[in-house]
Amino acid sequence: MNLKGYAREMFRSELEDAAGPENVVDVVNDAQKDLAIDQYWLTYMWKQKNEELPMPCFIVRPETTEEVSKVMRICNTYKVPVVPRGGGSGTQGGAATMYGGIVLDVTRMDKIINIDEESLVLTAQPGINGRVLENKLNKHGFMLAHYPSSVDMATLGGYLAARGSGVMSTKYGKAEDMVLSVEVVLPDGKVVETLPVPNHASGPGLLQLFVGSEGTLGVITKIRIRLDPLPEARLFRMIKFNEIHDGIEAGRQIMINRLNPAVIRLYDPGSTKKSLKGTGMDADGVNMVLMVDGFKGIANEQMKKVLEICLENGGTDLGEEPGLYWWNTRYDFYRPPLQPSYPLLYGTVETITTYDKIHKLYDEKKRLVEEKYKEYNAEYMAHFSHWYPWGTMIYDRFYIAKPPEDSRELFRLHNQIWADCSRVNLENGALLNEHHGIGFKLGYLMPELYGDMFDVLLNIKKGIDPKGIMNPGKLGFGIW
Repeated sequence: MNLKGYAREMFRSELEDAAGPENVVDVVNDAQKDLAIDQYWLTYMWKQKNEELPMPCFIVRPETTEEVSKVMRICNTYKVPVVPRGGGSGTQGGAATMYGGIVLDVTRMDKIINIDEESLVLTAQPGINGRVLENKLNKHGFMLAHYPSSVDMATLGGYLAARGSGVMSTKYGKAEDMVLSVEVVLPDGKVVETLPVPNHASGPGLLQLFVGSEGTLGVITKIRIRLDPLPEARLFRMIKFNEIHDGIEAGRQIMINRLNPAVIRLYDPGSTKKSLKGTGMDADGVNMVLMVDGFKGIANEQMKKVLEICLENGGTDLGEEPGLYWWNTRYDFYRPPLQPSYPLLYGTVETITTYDKIHKLYDEKKRLVEEKYKEYNAEYMAHFSHWYPWGTMIYDRFYIAKPPEDSRELFRLHNQIWADCSRVNLENGALLNEHHGIGFKLGYLMPELYGDMFDVLLNIKKGIDPKGIMNPGKLGFGIW
């Protein structure tokens, strides 16, 4: 709804009544305009090229669930789009505005409500910063074993919104595996809470309906999530392999034998050069970083067996030091000056599949990028960083150092490479994404991924959000 004149001012007055006049902000300066986009390459490029951005009417900053409920009732009445936003660290356009409306900034909702030291359960608001939260938990001897590369920017609610992964997900699981329950404000302002624990036989698990919904079904306002004790020991190793497929096979054997290290991070030669050598490590070729944690005696025995498997697959043990160096510099590649950014054209076309398909998927995607886009000198590189009992994810990127200058040509080229890579993913039994989410970047491919099941998903969306105001244009839901 495009509100003008006194209609817009009436809308604003009602928002101010709900959240306070100082928490309803016009979008006038650069810092406020930045809240209309996230870290998605296309939105950032578009802004840098001074192209027109679809600006929100207002930024609204509630502090309590009650205030969120009031704001949602107002927006539902006026049929105004709402884009929930935490730290804005997403890379898929999930927090970017597309149809005006308001940005619902939850970063004032940043409180720890309770730490249950008996059950190891944290209750907190969604807007608390990841680094701030981790530092506070560590003082109690606990950790939220998530540790994403976006930890300095992301919020707890954002972890859940895109079903995020942290570097230790191989042992501790993704955000979706840690969460026990959520409180959600629905589009009409109703406040609902999922069942207090995630494991039950009391009907379908509605918790996971909201986890990963990227703000399209409601606003998460309270989270109960599992904590873990800080480990007694963390043991590190780096193994060098002759080629990438040897490393994949070693990782597979580690996981099917249920050894579950906290970290298995396998780098192909290109990714070794950018991610490891780029942070100052003396490394080349194919390398696997390992970390096993827990009680020291148990961790030592685990590491022995993990190393045995790696050596049986042609690996060479490079010792503890490079693995520990990786741990201490693990975020550096995701920060300036190492973090890739415009004017470099790049995309992270990561996905996940089962072990029987991962080798072919890597080979086909590498060949696609480097052969089809040879005229642009496109590079492809990958690491494998989140492992499961049945398969692994591939965090792979394409890079073009000297892309076209025209913004629309850039837009088309970026989307074309993404579509090609995504369809190779689907052809090989992989998904559109493993832990960054869908946003509007991949939304148009959701019907190809889900087939007729997409209509089921869409009908759920329409049942919860009949006016279509929640983060429209994301997850392929469009507007109505």
